[in-house]
Amino acid sequence: MTIATEDISGEWSAAVLTDDQIHHSNFACRSRNDSRTQLGERVAVDEVTTRKERREFVDLPWSIYRDDPNWVPPLKREVHAFIDRRRHPFYLHGDAAQFIARRSGEVVGRIMVSDDPYYNAQHGTNLGCFGMFESIDDTNVARRLLDRAADWLRARGRTEVMGPIDYSTNYPSGLLIDGFDTPPRIMMNHHPAYYQALLEGWGLDKEKDLYAWWFEDPHDIISAWHKRAARIAARYGVTVRPARFDQFDQEIDVFKRLYNDTWEDHWGMVRMSDAEFEHLAHSLKQIGIPELMLVAEVNGDPVGVSISLPDINEALAPLNGKLTNCGIPIGLIKLLRNLRKIRSARMAVLGVLEGFRRRGVSELLILQTLDHGKNVLKYTGAELSWTLEDNDMVNRTIERVGAERYKTYRVFGRSLD
Repeated sequence: MTIATEDISGEWSAAVLTDDQIHHSNFACRSRNDSRTQLGERVAVDEVTTRKERREFVDLPWSIYRDDPNWVPPLKREVHAFIDRRRHPFYLHGDAAQFIARRSGEVVGRIMVSDDPYYNAQHGTNLGCFGMFESIDDTNVARRLLDRAADWLRARGRTEVMGPIDYSTNYPSGLLIDGFDTPPRIMMNHHPAYYQALLEGWGLDKEKDLYAWWFEDPHDIISAWHKRAARIAARYGVTVRPARFDQFDQEIDVFKRLYNDTWEDHWGMVRMSDAEFEHLAHSLKQIGIPELMLVAEVNGDPVGVSISLPDINEALAPLNGKLTNCGIPIGLIKLLRNLRKIRSARMAVLGVLEGFRRRGVSELLILQTLDHGKNVLKYTGAELSWTLEDNDMVNRTIERVGAERYKTYRVFGRSLD
């Protein structure tokens, strides 16, 4: 999910390595050493079709990230549901397949490849996407996985590939290329540093960088903006209201229209189908807070939207991907307890309809979100993500409110000719 072009006017480097860089360097070296001892062994790539193979596909990250303290294990049941063509609404209009790579019987890599005809019709392209990529630090493993994904797309007549993108940019997208020293926020990716070389080694080139920003407000900028916000609201007749959970079905239609219409013409975006949006909305309702899911209106008509979510990753991190243990809901009990301790959020969606931009609408959405998060929920920080690297207007605005860019995610692409 993304932060759109908005209406507001308006890497560091060092000669020494940080502890995080040393950690990732050591991790990459261990992986390379493991790879060199088995260079002569054959890598087999198979499509995931059985229950056992699905388990192997889902479980692989626990091996890849076992030494990474910033990785947040997802709930395995959620990952299974995400790739289940009987349960995920993407498969009502698109298609996808999952593959795993084995060496000496051990699973050492995985990839998902997808074909979204809606995207190609909307953008006039002929491409497919790869996502959910994981691999040991072995160029042969990565190459075999990407070759298999490319063959799958060629068989469907596609001539380009782009990724990492899980189905579409409405889902987790981009390869983390800097900012490895902090954990990922809800619905955002996390990767080892060596993945970039693996993808570039297959001939993938940069398509677009996506930025993630971190906001803490140590100088109480929020308070200083209150008068400015009041003037904007009075000048343009803008009001901001929280989501109406008691009228949720009607609200889904409002949020869906605003989300799709705001982003329709932006790079990489595809309109979410009705089934996809309803599926996502009901999932987010379980963790959402109405005061962080906002609609801006002018004369009673919805013109802007923002969706911020408690960073449930803070609550998930200690569970190691499980809600039960031997049938006992130990993980669920921990999750419910941990939810009360969340102290950060992620602003995942921010958009204003064409014709109502440059009127301070998004400024009001940002301010009200941060104000409620800091002063009511007592959050200590928030991620605003993601924004396009060339969206200068919104990036400058985010910098003005005191946020700092702290992660970069890259989407790669190449021709399949």
